[in-house]
Amino acid sequence: MKMSRCVWMLAIVALASGLRAQEASITLPITLEQAIQIGLNENPTVVIADQEIRRMEYAKKEAQGNLLPNISGTGSFTHNIQKQKMFMGGGGFDMTSMIGPLFDYYFQNIPEQWLPSGPLESSDGSGSSVMEVGLRNSVAGGFNLTLPIYMPTIYKNIKLTEQQILNAVESVRQNKITLANQIKKSYYGILLAESSLEVLQRNIEYAQIVVNDTHNQFEQGIVSEYDLITAEVQLSNLTPTLIQTENTIRVARLTLNMLLSLPLDTQLALQEDLYDFKTGDGSHFGRLDLTDNADLRLLDIQGELLQTQLELQRATRQPSLSGIANYTVMSQSENLKINNYRWLGSSYVGLQLNVPIFAGFTNKNKERQIKVNLKQLELQRDYQEQALSVEAETALNNMDNARKQMIANEATKQQTQKGYDISKTRYDVGAGTIVEVNSAQMALLQADLNYT
Repeated sequence: MKMSRCVWMLAIVALASGLRAQEASITLPITLEQAIQIGLNENPTVVIADQEIRRMEYAKKEAQGNLLPNISGTGSFTHNIQKQKMFMGGGGFDMTSMIGPLFDYYFQNIPEQWLPSGPLESSDGSGSSVMEVGLRNSVAGGFNLTLPIYMPTIYKNIKLTEQQILNAVESVRQNKITLANQIKKSYYGILLAESSLEVLQRNIEYAQIVVNDTHNQFEQGIVSEYDLITAEVQLSNLTPTLIQTENTIRVARLTLNMLLSLPLDTQLALQEDLYDFKTGDGSHFGRLDLTDNADLRLLDIQGELLQTQLELQRATRQPSLSGIANYTVMSQSENLKINNYRWLGSSYVGLQLNVPIFAGFTNKNKERQIKVNLKQLELQRDYQEQALSVEAETALNNMDNARKQMIANEATKQQTQKGYDISKTRYDVGAGTIVEVNSAQMALLQADLNYT
């Protein structure tokens, strides 16, 4: 059964693709179940909702990626228009004599071209001196690495994205339920309109027979012209209703094609009749269960999302720990002959601890906002459940009343059909009037429509 359905679905999709390509009209046989399956696979609203799930899955991977090391490269080039200066000695305190050994060691271990470009210059009579430091061109490059070790906010973000995926999945289910409901209404609407059209056409045939008989009797002088005019008016009064019903069918068929994402000129041959759904005794109408209601489940998931957001906000007040590492190489020169540069490297590893201390009560107030949202959602959920219960009970009562009314209308329909046959027979033998026939015909039409 499943295999044949899949084959049938592929055939429909292929036919639909051919319709789009050739813009040709074709008639497709279809049942209610098949219409729902096509709509759930082809309708853009469902496809868009499925894409939202994919987007949230990527958001989850993005959140998980924050737990991986973060590596970045850096590079810089600096040309010193004026070299940096260093002051030495002065003020009666011989700075040179204190740090001289350090400079001696420094001068002995650096390239000659890196040494100061000129002698020490005396700035004033105090004995202090100024020395130029560095060279004209400086090049540096390196890598930085950061590794999260303990990051509470990242863990909560991952949990939040997982719940957002659940929310997206439930939204897809809600869209499918809504779409299936719309397809059913459209399908039933077509069947109802077509059944009403059949009733109208049947009554038009009855009225036409009366007009023909009255016309023959009028020519024979049996009835008056008033009877003929009355019969013709009765026939004419049915025409506007017939036109309106035909237009209703066209609109309903266009709506169903739209819901199934089929070309609007596709002719659907509905394989079921309205009376095929006249089954059961109505005992199942008494069941009422809102456990799987999509609206309530979405509200529950939104409550879980808010609770996780509250945990995420609290996590911002917790310490975080990450590992850090750096490697840098640099060189300086008076020229731009990079091949002749002498590169020196440096590196380090360590831990970085971040402890939030005070943020102006912003985090506390954000938590309070989320708590208020949780309370609002709780009240909304309770009210929504009550509203859905009332709506479901009302729908069940309407269905039960409709079934009882259908049984009564069926009996009325049989009686009005019998009354019409009697009035027509009386009129044919001259024992009745055209008014009786018209009244009986209108009663029959109304009874047929009520039953439908």
